[in-house]
Amino acid sequence: MEHLLHYVWKHKLFPLKVLQTTEGLPVEVIDSGLQNPNAGPDFFNAKLKIDGTLWVGNIEIHIHSSDWLRHGHDKDKAYDSVILHVVGEADMEVTRTDGGRIPQLILTCPENVQSHYHELCVADQYPACYPILASLPKLTVHSWLTALQTERLEQKARLITERLKHCNHNWEDAFFVTLARNFGFGLNGDAFETWAGMLPFRAIDKHRNDLFQIEAFFYGLAGLLEDSFLKKGQEDEYSLRLIKEFRYLQRKFEFTQVMNATLWRFLRLRPENFPTVRLAQLAYLYQRGGKLFSRLLEAGTLAEVRTLLEVGTSSYWESHYLFGQTSSQKKKTMGERSKDLIIINTVVPFLYTYGLHKADEGMCERAGRFLEELKAEDNHIIRSWSAAGLPVVSAADSQALIQLQKEYCDRRKCLYCRFGYEYFDYKVTTKK
Repeated sequence: MEHLLHYVWKHKLFPLKVLQTTEGLPVEVIDSGLQNPNAGPDFFNAKLKIDGTLWVGNIEIHIHSSDWLRHGHDKDKAYDSVILHVVGEADMEVTRTDGGRIPQLILTCPENVQSHYHELCVADQYPACYPILASLPKLTVHSWLTALQTERLEQKARLITERLKHCNHNWEDAFFVTLARNFGFGLNGDAFETWAGMLPFRAIDKHRNDLFQIEAFFYGLAGLLEDSFLKKGQEDEYSLRLIKEFRYLQRKFEFTQVMNATLWRFLRLRPENFPTVRLAQLAYLYQRGGKLFSRLLEAGTLAEVRTLLEVGTSSYWESHYLFGQTSSQKKKTMGERSKDLIIINTVVPFLYTYGLHKADEGMCERAGRFLEELKAEDNHIIRSWSAAGLPVVSAADSQALIQLQKEYCDRRKCLYCRFGYEYFDYKVTTKK
């Protein structure tokens, strides 16, 4: 039933009467937001008017209001950004972590949506052009995917060029900021980029031979050594040493600003993906991988790239996922699939961008060759296109399809898409 409410909200299939909160305040939905397939609120960046006041924020949807409490959202700061709780039945009031009440809207599912549930789910899952995809000529598919792959690389190159400006055109710094963002693997990507943007690289470089001091820099600037995150019960010898070392480094290099620790997401993550573990891996990589980007430029094969990206941690994190909480002994390495995602989203775009910068066609070609050699990504976008009839073999295919989904399908730019053009031609032909 909750999936139905998601569908109704996403497509704004509202009753003709005026929408109201449970307290009788009128609600106007300007933008229902972007559906979130990961942990966190169900829809991001929605835009509403409640009693004439404009609100921009996130939406959470449940069958019953009490599901809010049952799922622990009242204690999770990630849900403080929710501006409206959409429910099938309102059986209680809901609040944010500070006790502030969240408006609620009871949403009913139209009978025609309920009766055509399966058909609508299929239509919502696949792109509109899915009936003709399997019959398209291979040349049409290949040429369009190749164009989309180039378009995506050029789009990433523009983002890297902007990041370079913020890093005073230092390629190593810009590479590490991008690497850090992608260590967030989507859910913590923004938090990692915010953190990496605060790193005083030249100060850290003075202590590059000492992994513990790098960890002090990393955890301290991440806000994870502050009282707001590290509670008394979590303190141990290691964390207390980190705090002492970070305070010394703060005084030495005269910086005071640290990140707000509430930006880090831990909920619904596997422990291997906790920010605490990923920061330990980045510290290990930073300490071991001086001039990492320069070394990657010289790597001619994927095997060499994977070797340069081998990560580990200090001994403390081999028996911990969080401060002060011992776990079974395990080396915190990175799986092959995760490493390949880092190559796809960090190494390949940087090789391509640097190739453009140096007018080195061979380097751009190497970036494309790596994508061809890597396996396709596995996510909901790729699965939907594959199920609709498109062959997805390599990362070059999956990157092209992600570009297609985000820049054409999600933006309803079907007339600018070669598949969309073929689909409209098919629709016209079948009507005759």
